[in-house]
Amino acid sequence: MASSAGLSLCGQALVVRGGSRFLATTIANSDDDSLFVYDCSTAEEKPQENKGEDGQPVEKGNDMILASAFSESGSYFALTDDSKRLILFRTKPWQCLSVRTVVRRCTALTFTASEEKVLVADKSGDVYSFSVLEPQGCGKLELGHLSMLLDVAVSPDDRYVLTADRDEKIRVSWSAAPHSIESFCLGHTEFVSRIFVVPDHPELLLSTSGDGTLRLWEYRSGRELHRCHVPTLQEPDAPQREKRFAASRIMYCYQDSWVALLCDSIPVVCIFQLDVPRHLLVYRQQLSFQHRVWDVAFEETQRLWVLQDCREAPLVLYEPVQGQWQAPLAWGTASIVCTRPALTTWRPTCIRRRKGCSSSWRRGSNGRAHSLGPMGTPRS
Repeated sequence: MASSAGLSLCGQALVVRGGSRFLATTIANSDDDSLFVYDCSTAEEKPQENKGEDGQPVEKGNDMILASAFSESGSYFALTDDSKRLILFRTKPWQCLSVRTVVRRCTALTFTASEEKVLVADKSGDVYSFSVLEPQGCGKLELGHLSMLLDVAVSPDDRYVLTADRDEKIRVSWSAAPHSIESFCLGHTEFVSRIFVVPDHPELLLSTSGDGTLRLWEYRSGRELHRCHVPTLQEPDAPQREKRFAASRIMYCYQDSWVALLCDSIPVVCIFQLDVPRHLLVYRQQLSFQHRVWDVAFEETQRLWVLQDCREAPLVLYEPVQGQWQAPLAWGTASIVCTRPALTTWRPTCIRRRKGCSSSWRRGSNGRAHSLGPMGTPRS
């Protein structure tokens, strides 16, 4: 599901997006403190103006980034925006490779494991593939649903394309022949908001839905292995929530098989552990926040980044201490994301702008200087 702000992390590369812009940097301990800043409003190739049934022009897009993703190795990054464009980047060094139009506004995208294609899911229920090796090539229709697609994923061996739609279904199709369906994962009673293939256990799939459940599947057979009803896991001292539950992100950490579930419109992140031998999702902890949480991402070193709607501390970093993910000790104990000092202590860290400065300035990729605004997004 598309969001107005997001966080992507692959290896040492970190991307924070908001509105029509994103910034990319590295979390490595190095002397390189440069940022790559890109603004979709400056991108080329906008779709031709379409007219509605009354002959009046259809409302144009606002360039807001709808979805984004790294490739498996982190060598490529792609995004789609509200102006119906797919923009592809090389990350080493950062460079825009192409700007291509898509048929309809997109809801999700992913790279194939081989990094040869980008798969883009749209609101009409179709999945198109775009070549990475031929960055100017046109898209190819791969498969379609009868309802809006909310997420798309691929198996680690590229054999299967998995799609989730608004009509409660998860479909598993053959990549080589997408019209051939391997299975359906059926059981959700409302829209399926997110799906995630567990990379180190490629036969397993995680899914979440508007029905309030997080489910574990053996997706090739369509067999449900375990189910957690997330609203019932609310901790006793937590405030009661009346809003309907839906999840906007599932993230996974190889070390100790941690699973982070971000609850949409509720400032809560639920932490689970995947018990693979017993095919169970074990609930461990609930992280609560005072501000809306936009996105989460795991580091390879078993740290959890949280992007929240807070001007003073848009990025918060959590670390596990004796099996528990600790809340920040104080908002004032800040590390500076732009200068990336060494984080030598095994404790939570709050990431915000340099103390005493109203903003941190860096030269953007389009030759202009930008400041870092709320949620880490570039500000004119």
